[in-house]
Amino acid sequence: MAERDDLKNLSLLGKPDTRLPASPEEAKLEVFPNQRAGRRYWITLNAPEFQSLCPVTGQPDSAKMLIRYVPGETCVETKSLKFYLASFRNQPAFNEEIVNRILDDLVAALKPQEIIVRGEFAPRGGIQLTTEARFPEEES
Repeated sequence: MAERDDLKNLSLLGKPDTRLPASPEEAKLEVFPNQRAGRRYWITLNAPEFQSLCPVTGQPDSAKMLIRYVPGETCVETKSLKFYLASFRNQPAFNEEIVNRILDDLVAALKPQEIIVRGEFAPRGGIQLTTEARFPEEES
């Protein structure tokens, strides 16, 4: 298979590294060039086993994290996204903050035309919480 120069900066894909980052700050979202940058199309990424920690009780939270975006010049490399999302497993934060943090980090890394991050968290105390954040923000 011919080597692509535009993929040489990817540090995780195709490598045996399995050490997960300890925090989102340590994680690196990697991107690669969008080969169809002139076309408007959606990419959907589903992470059904997302985990984090409640900042008050320290109990684990779990969620289905859904990311949908229209790429600009770049696309997110999925192994780096997997490592980034896994870095939240020991991160104490409220569910709403996590969804907004993921959105902000993806917008900074990707510069997408449009993106929606939706976290459907498992019920706690009989209440199921879903948070959805988007870029660009809709005008009210």
